[in-house]
Amino acid sequence: MSGTEIDKPYRGAFDGRTHRFALRVYFEDTDAAGIVYYANYLRFMERARSDMLRAIGVDQRATLDAGEGVYVVAEANIKYRAPARLDDEIVVVSSLDKVGAATATIHQRVMRGQELLADATIVAAFMSPDGRPKRQPKAWLELFKPLAAKEGKE
Repeated sequence: MSGTEIDKPYRGAFDGRTHRFALRVYFEDTDAAGIVYYANYLRFMERARSDMLRAIGVDQRATLDAGEGVYVVAEANIKYRAPARLDDEIVVVSSLDKVGAATATIHQRVMRGQELLADATIVAAFMSPDGRPKRQPKAWLELFKPLAAKEGKE
């Protein structure tokens, strides 16, 4: 590998309509017992969602810089099934459940092999710079269509 290849950040990938983002559990992710601290699952999922959006062509930074708006998590429903531990190799599996005019509902599972560790539904809302809900850019809605299980009404 050339220096330019190994210097690039890790990227997840799509497997059909599902995005997969692999991570390793580091010491900083765990509590004193070596178990992943519960809030860190949300951090893992955030990284995976951002990577999924980037992979389909959604440029959140450009939209934010242009003053158009930004996604915020409006709702997070998570169920913890089993603990991840120090040095585990885990994968965040993300799929777009529903897309509305101003929201995207994403189902995310944290897996260790075939074992489900955490199962979550995240609702991301597109907000204007002044903090009000706003329709997502039309170009983004077109990018979401092939991935969404269903289109929603808002």
